[in-house]
Amino acid sequence: MHSDTQFVPESRLAMSHTIVIFGASGDLTSRKLIPALYKLHYKGRLPEGTQIVGVSRTEFSHEAWRNQLTESTKAFVGPTFDEASWNEFAKNLYYQKGDIGSTEDFCNLDTFLKEIEGGSCSRVYYLSTMPKLYPIAIEQLGKSGMADQSQGSRLVVIEKPFGTDLKTAEELNERVHKVFAEEFVYRIDHYLGKETVQNLLVMRFGNTIFEPLWNRNYIDNVQITVAEEVAVGKRGGYYDTSGVLRDMFQNHLLQLLMITAMESPVHFKAGMVRDEKVKVLQAIRPMTGADFAQDTVRGQYQGYLDEEGVPKESQTATFAALRLWIDNWRWKGVPFYLRSGKSMSCRTTQIVIQYRSPAHTLFEGHQASGGLDGNRLVIQIQPNEGIQMQIQSKVPDAGMKTKMTQLDFRFDQHFSNDMPDAYQRLLLDALQGDASLFARSDEVELAWGIIDPILGAWNSPAAPQLDIYEPGCWGPQQSSKWIETHGNQWFDVCPIIH
Repeated sequence: MHSDTQFVPESRLAMSHTIVIFGASGDLTSRKLIPALYKLHYKGRLPEGTQIVGVSRTEFSHEAWRNQLTESTKAFVGPTFDEASWNEFAKNLYYQKGDIGSTEDFCNLDTFLKEIEGGSCSRVYYLSTMPKLYPIAIEQLGKSGMADQSQGSRLVVIEKPFGTDLKTAEELNERVHKVFAEEFVYRIDHYLGKETVQNLLVMRFGNTIFEPLWNRNYIDNVQITVAEEVAVGKRGGYYDTSGVLRDMFQNHLLQLLMITAMESPVHFKAGMVRDEKVKVLQAIRPMTGADFAQDTVRGQYQGYLDEEGVPKESQTATFAALRLWIDNWRWKGVPFYLRSGKSMSCRTTQIVIQYRSPAHTLFEGHQASGGLDGNRLVIQIQPNEGIQMQIQSKVPDAGMKTKMTQLDFRFDQHFSNDMPDAYQRLLLDALQGDASLFARSDEVELAWGIIDPILGAWNSPAAPQLDIYEPGCWGPQQSSKWIETHGNQWFDVCPIIH
């Protein structure tokens, strides 16, 4: 049984907080973490007196780091940047030079933290480093006594990727658990912090009209697409060791699948939410034998081999499509199609719930064509977050001719506030000890257990053909032909909500 933080004690909320960012000179810190923390401060949601300490090997004074972050935060926050609010926030920004390989540096860091904290304090350790440094940083936190929970809560937030396969994920979990109990380990996937993903839970479990229709009796198939317009670019050396399955499927796409397919938890508490997500992964049918050829497509965009750091004979996939089956009472027989790729026609993340066609056609012009198209529910996660319901309606002054029409909901048209960056929600949840939107150890390992066999098959002599596709399209043509053999079609509209 997994232990999870189920509530936030009053003493925790009243306690002061320190956020320690390892890898503070990196891009993630200046581009995402500091702007998100500043916006929380600007909105009055960051607990009063929260201190933020950056740690990296680069030489900085407190003032030099603050000055650098002033400029980068102005650039990323844009027009909502407020000088007075930033100056107040920046007073609690500190910097400590340190090497993750040095126990002495960790002891010096702990001494510095105690000086600025002045007593019991909740700490969040954020690992924004290269993944290979995660276990070293965790062990150093243990050696230096910085994981001791007696002086206040000590949480560690770990960025993806969490391992590169099941074996390395299990090894990393084992090393982490030697220092931190599972309830204090927060594996972050920023997709779960997006408003539209959270709204999917509200839409499903806060409205009575969807639940009766959210099952195999009414849904024909589910399509989850994460398309990237950009090419690999200068990340070729890293990407070639990862590929699209490790980069996008093991984390982002399977997380979206879990949220789409999970049962309602009894309460919206971390343990119960994550229990239901894990049940989805446990119900996914393992691929064996011919499944790898029948249920997967892999592709590579034309020009990938010319990218910096990519070997000329590379077989790394930059596009993948999978068909997965969830063998439980709700979803038995409903295919879940997952796809993602680089250099595609546009940037979009969307979930398409394709409903079955009406059982009997009454209206003119559709009998010969096989009937009316089924309804669609499209949840657009990025860009222009929103929801579209596609329904059949009568064309005016045209007898009983019908046409598929749209009912649109856009967040930015119905709510005046700016859409918060995902890191705002996730950082605040970590400070409050709410792990609902973070991955649990068994969840990570089960996800790798689904992806590993596919990677193994793709690296074998019996691997499916690597189809080359032109940049700026929806992936290889084989992907469209493949889904058509199942009697389905990709929903290729990008983006659906403008």
